[in-house]
Amino acid sequence: MIFGLIDMKTWSRKEYFDHYFNKVNCSYSLTTNLDITRLHRLLKAKELKLYPVLIYLTTFVVNKHTEFRTALNEEGKLGVFESMSPCYTVFQPESETFTSVWTPYDPDFPAFYQECLNDIKAYGQSKNFMAKPNAPDNLVNFSSIPWVTFTGFNLNLPRATNYLLPIFTTGKYVTQNDQLLLPIAIQVHHAVCDGYHVARFVNELQGAIHQFEI
Repeated sequence: MIFGLIDMKTWSRKEYFDHYFNKVNCSYSLTTNLDITRLHRLLKAKELKLYPVLIYLTTFVVNKHTEFRTALNEEGKLGVFESMSPCYTVFQPESETFTSVWTPYDPDFPAFYQECLNDIKAYGQSKNFMAKPNAPDNLVNFSSIPWVTFTGFNLNLPRATNYLLPIFTTGKYVTQNDQLLLPIAIQVHHAVCDGYHVARFVNELQGAIHQFEI
């Protein structure tokens, strides 16, 4: 895990970071729909699960852009992780809660998909909040609320104003005009990520969904 420190003296975003982190600490969220019509049909034919595929594609796009990998380390120093791995929730029906599982990101989809299934099988029934041990710092959070669709979703983090990494939440997909639409909420910190970056992320994630092949 490589964490490269940012030189604040030469960083082009220094003024924006100072404003949205030190003066007007500001995070925000954006909720939109992803067209998963083709992806759903493909995965059904291949008998693959949607959740691990969405986790893979989301992490794939996250790793393309520094604004989604920028964070503060334990010493409070600002830097960028070389890559991110996903941490995702697995629902516990009996207790009506969840456990968090993480899987190392692998750009090779079949390898990641199998490792993700292995982790869910090995740790998904744990009663602990964080099931898999030795979680690294370079984790991006992903969760799902598959029982309901939504048009807006916001996480309130009043005591986590220094948390700079994105958080992704998906909901139940619905059919509209012969399309399967999946809601996704993206929570980011304005100190490192503007609306342009979120919009680019959404467009690239949609493109990755459309172009995905097994």
